[in-house]
Amino acid sequence: MRKRIPFWILPLGVGILTACQSGGGKPDATSETNAAGTVTEESYRTYVTALASDDLEGRKPFTTGEKKTLHYLEEQAKALGLEPGNGNSFLQEVPMVEITSNPAPSMTVKGKQSFELKGLEDYVIWARRPEENVTIKDSELVFAGFGIVAPEYKWNDYAGLDVKDKVVVVIVSDPGFYSSDTTFFKGKTMTYYGRWTYKLEEAARQGAKGCLIVHATEPAGYGFQVVQNNWKTSKFYLASAGKEDYHCAMEGWITTPVAQKLFAAAGKNYETELQRAAKPGFKGSSLGLTVSTALQAKVKRDKSYNFIAKITGSKRPDEAIVYSAHWDHLGIGKKDEQNDSIYNGAADNASGTAGLLAVAKAFKSQGQAPDRTVVFLSVTAEEQGLLGSAYYAENPVFKKEKTVANLNMDMLNPYGATKDIVLIGMGQSELEELLAEEAQKAGRYIARDPNPEAGLYYRSDHFNFAKTGIPALFTGMGTDHIKLGKAEGEKLLESFTANRYHKPSDEVNEAFKTDGATADLQLLYQMGKRLAFSNAWPHWKTGSEFKAIRDQYLPKQ
Repeated sequence: MRKRIPFWILPLGVGILTACQSGGGKPDATSETNAAGTVTEESYRTYVTALASDDLEGRKPFTTGEKKTLHYLEEQAKALGLEPGNGNSFLQEVPMVEITSNPAPSMTVKGKQSFELKGLEDYVIWARRPEENVTIKDSELVFAGFGIVAPEYKWNDYAGLDVKDKVVVVIVSDPGFYSSDTTFFKGKTMTYYGRWTYKLEEAARQGAKGCLIVHATEPAGYGFQVVQNNWKTSKFYLASAGKEDYHCAMEGWITTPVAQKLFAAAGKNYETELQRAAKPGFKGSSLGLTVSTALQAKVKRDKSYNFIAKITGSKRPDEAIVYSAHWDHLGIGKKDEQNDSIYNGAADNASGTAGLLAVAKAFKSQGQAPDRTVVFLSVTAEEQGLLGSAYYAENPVFKKEKTVANLNMDMLNPYGATKDIVLIGMGQSELEELLAEEAQKAGRYIARDPNPEAGLYYRSDHFNFAKTGIPALFTGMGTDHIKLGKAEGEKLLESFTANRYHKPSDEVNEAFKTDGATADLQLLYQMGKRLAFSNAWPHWKTGSEFKAIRDQYLPKQ
């Protein structure tokens, strides 16, 4: 049975453990006065500059940029003395399928009145099953509320509802968004169940042939034009042979005006039904309408790679702390105003991948192996839907029962050191208290996510660890700028989002600062070190949607 050690006594406990290991002759690896074992700005800048260079061509999977990136990571890992993390290899093969969907230009709705919906303008649909043709012929439309099955909230939108081989219509976000009660679900803060990806997965589990999510800008966190970018595009998915039924044959979005039209044709008012769906006791029902449309799909199979390195633990090598970051970005694309077509992805996410190397270097420089194994996992295809981390979660090197925690790094601060560090998904796990303690030691503080309704906790690679029950921490960029103040720091973040995010201008230049990222990495390094030199197991907090998953396979404390 794993002994639970309260985090407030960890500093003392860790000191005792490492002192016993030192044998009186080795330095204390956890001493705050020890010069070794720190993340340096010099090492971080070296790594991020190389990873964001034009030579790596934007690090897109299936390109020469991927080969160059993986070669660089292996070269640096060997130079640091890291061990291969997947048997004798630093690589984990990730089989993927690329599906290019070509939807029909219209969708026919039949009922007491019939009408046509226009593709791209009224809806956006795609296929995730590797089939060449998908036909939706007079399939019944069923309203399933928010499309949520959440036992911990005593909520089941599919209770008593037959959706097999039908097309379900569900609402984006979750019921808490429409309630003034902050304790209902999580109020305006999006839960896992509010994510559109969850809704598609649940519809497939219920046997639906198709799922259409009603879009609204505020609860989705972006306008319908973002959804429209998915029209007739190619997407990568994990090639899960024999598991195609895990996806609906048709997936997609409809606009709110289209939902209003559908419900009116069914003799209902959409706004009234939305409010009804947001209250306990809701029961879904057929809309008395059918839809017909089709998709053609072009399928290509290929493979990419996760990169895995490790430092083997000296006492409990089967227990692991996993640091993660995605190495991939968007490659070479449309030229910008400066005629630059390389999407270098310096902040997103050369920063996190460089952070893995900088943290690994800090661990190696302390001159003492940790009690537990520390894993440095750089995953592929995050930009395509968290695919590399999803594959690792399904095929882990270290079993979920033996993985202590995941510390994820995605888009580190590129505009200067801040007093704060933002905690994404506050209230999820005990890792938060550990971060708060380390921040306090450094004279810093934890800030809440300023936009919790956007559900950022469910949009980076740590999410796939959380889905398997592993406590996972994700931090964001602070804005309380040490030199310029909070107001200017907020402007810098806004400027990055507007002018550099997912653009060729996200590169290492005179505007790219490294002191802020280094300070944040130091906090994450100290957290991982405390866990690596202890036998503590952080837990999910009561109310987290991931707690029940962990409780199923770990012994009761």
